[in-house]
Amino acid sequence: MRAVWYERNGPAREVLTVGEMPTPEPGPGEVRVRLATSGVNPSDVKAREGRTRKIAFPRVIPHSDGAGVIDAVGAGVPAARIGERVWTWNAQWKRAFGTAAELVALPSAMAVPLPDDMSFEAGACLGIPVMTAAHVIATAQADVASTLLISGGAGAVSHYAIQLAKMRGAVVITTVSSPEKAALARAAGADHVIDYRGEDVGARVKELTEGAGVDAVIELDIAANAALLPGVLRPRGKVVVYGTGAMDGGVPLYFFLANQITLQFVFVYELTAQERATALAIIAEALASGRLVHNIAATMPLAAAVDAHEAVESGRVAGNVVLTI
Repeated sequence: MRAVWYERNGPAREVLTVGEMPTPEPGPGEVRVRLATSGVNPSDVKAREGRTRKIAFPRVIPHSDGAGVIDAVGAGVPAARIGERVWTWNAQWKRAFGTAAELVALPSAMAVPLPDDMSFEAGACLGIPVMTAAHVIATAQADVASTLLISGGAGAVSHYAIQLAKMRGAVVITTVSSPEKAALARAAGADHVIDYRGEDVGARVKELTEGAGVDAVIELDIAANAALLPGVLRPRGKVVVYGTGAMDGGVPLYFFLANQITLQFVFVYELTAQERATALAIIAEALASGRLVHNIAATMPLAAAVDAHEAVESGRVAGNVVLTI
């Protein structure tokens, strides 16, 4: 099969190889998916670089997310699954071989049915981006009585989080860094969009909430934005963190203490079975509604994996990057 792999950490152009690999066979409890697409996420790029974890296998096929059709099953898996359109999650988490290939074998539960009217390109976005968004929205307890501040509203996770929060009836405020990104956030349904490069975020949030502050902040980079939190949160508010741009960073501890703020970190790769089930149910409901909008910023062929990694790494694309296979 055709695949992309690396055998050491490093820059994409130095370590990524495109070539032929042996075709995987599904083991007991597994399915094999003939992939149509593979999602490229920031965490995939960081793992390849060695920033978040060092390579743990002699050879790694990257990427957790993808979509395709089951073409074989292992022992204990109903043969009826063959031919099923599916999307994947955690394909390369603690496993050597992910979705940057024509085929992947993985546990049956990690191949989730994909609606017939949904493209494989959109299916490649449902793993890390949508599942993270579903989990943070559930953790923030978004509902008709809540007002949320979602940072980076044009980013892949935040774009979905805005939509899922609006489906629950929450008021959504978001931050962006350009008019183009503001348009993306508004298209997702954000009620209020703040350009943090030209506006005082704290002052605008206080104005929009009549001085009360928001009920919860959904934060993509706690290291960069921790100092902003005292200016936007109400007492007993919540911060749900799903990312950081640095390994270490300070938080306003006395503000958190005096205002009894909840600081909740979430890591989509290590959800409990119940958390995963809740997130999958939220995703299924959103897909069934037909209202979920996908912002696929770029699609590239498998052979252009280096370009895809560099595009994600540079931050020059606002949205999801997908490889077509």
